[in-house]
Amino acid sequence: MKKAVVVFSGGQDSTTCLVQAQAKYGEVHAITFDYGQRHREEIDTARRLAKSFGIKAHKVMDVTMLGELAVSALTRDEIPVSGELQDNGLPNTFVPGRNILFLTLASIYAYQVGADTVITGVCETDFSGYPDCRDEFVKALNQAVSLGLDRGIRFETPLMWLDKAETWALADHYGHLDTVRQQTLTCYNGIQGDGCGTCPACELRSRGLNQYLADRVGVMGRLHTKTGL
Repeated sequence: MKKAVVVFSGGQDSTTCLVQAQAKYGEVHAITFDYGQRHREEIDTARRLAKSFGIKAHKVMDVTMLGELAVSALTRDEIPVSGELQDNGLPNTFVPGRNILFLTLASIYAYQVGADTVITGVCETDFSGYPDCRDEFVKALNQAVSLGLDRGIRFETPLMWLDKAETWALADHYGHLDTVRQQTLTCYNGIQGDGCGTCPACELRSRGLNQYLADRVGVMGRLHTKTGL
């Protein structure tokens, strides 16, 4: 039986990856990280969704030391979320080391449960400028982790080359458009579903959804061309 571990935040992207994984793998595990993020609702949302999807095992791991080390608008309530770039060219929602830690720990978990695949919803097409969402980074870490574990763990990034409209189309392809829209939490202000509508995450999500709803056939066609679904 093919097994996979999904890095699962309860947001749009990771939930879309989860529903696809259920269609592709015989056994799916989910791992959620409590890193002292701005909104605890993320973890509660992830728990609810994992239960509703009947995930075999959902592990919530305490990695709050990351929040202690990484100063970001997502780890410090006193820092307002801003769409403007900082002096270093990165948004203030970037959490340094987050995906380095998450993918490494997810790989160790995969090793223990006998899974060969770790799935993450990072994306280089419609992303927020985070360096740890780039394909180059994921491939480099994948090689390092496989060498360190002496096992061929494969990082799968289904959304890497999809724009947000195509990500909505992917959720729709698996029959979960409404679930992803209504029950996930992507908003930087901690509002489930369509969110606050004004933070950078909500604006990106809303723009992609509107593009998909305006041209379902065209966007679905692009998705099929890119993924071979």
